[in-house]
Amino acid sequence: MEKQVIVSISREFCSGGHIIGESIAKTLGLGFCDRNILDEIAQRNNIRIEYLEKYDEKPRNLILSRRVGAFSNSIEDIISEMQFEYLRDKALNGESFVIVGRCADSVLRNYKCLIPIFVMGDEEAKIAEACRRYNISREEAINKIRRHDRTRKQYHNRYSERKWGDSRYYDMCVNSSKLGIEETATLLTEYIRQRIDKF
Repeated sequence: MEKQVIVSISREFCSGGHIIGESIAKTLGLGFCDRNILDEIAQRNNIRIEYLEKYDEKPRNLILSRRVGAFSNSIEDIISEMQFEYLRDKALNGESFVIVGRCADSVLRNYKCLIPIFVMGDEEAKIAEACRRYNISREEAINKIRRHDRTRKQYHNRYSERKWGDSRYYDMCVNSSKLGIEETATLLTEYIRQRIDKF
């Protein structure tokens, strides 16, 4: 792709945002980043990947952490900043990619080539997806969705002045339950193509 483009996907749990991000990346021939960036960070810093994954996209533990000025002893803060720096380096190097989560809509907000998207879903559709994906009961699915979305919201709002899911901070907010995952990905891909033409 001649022009640099960065697509950030924020998403509710079980809304299909991850699958949609993968589809957009594949269709447009862009790199795809999600938890896989932890693999590269682990290799660069000689850290066990399991250690990084344990604290991935988690808000810091206020009881066990301390901040002095710009410095923090929080493992969550340190791992988050490593990921943010990784994304800033990719963007600065002119790379085009799709990134799921990691506060990318805020971390890379100064890039004019950034297209931030928020994917949500109907509650019943998300519950059904959680039941199917994890083979759990309806009640367990409801609790799992609430827990994950609460954690994502806390994580995002911890590292960003912009509120998670606030439509003012995204180019597009879309309910994937209305068209389905595949057609939502198609719709967003076409939107991104038209946005690229306006860069």
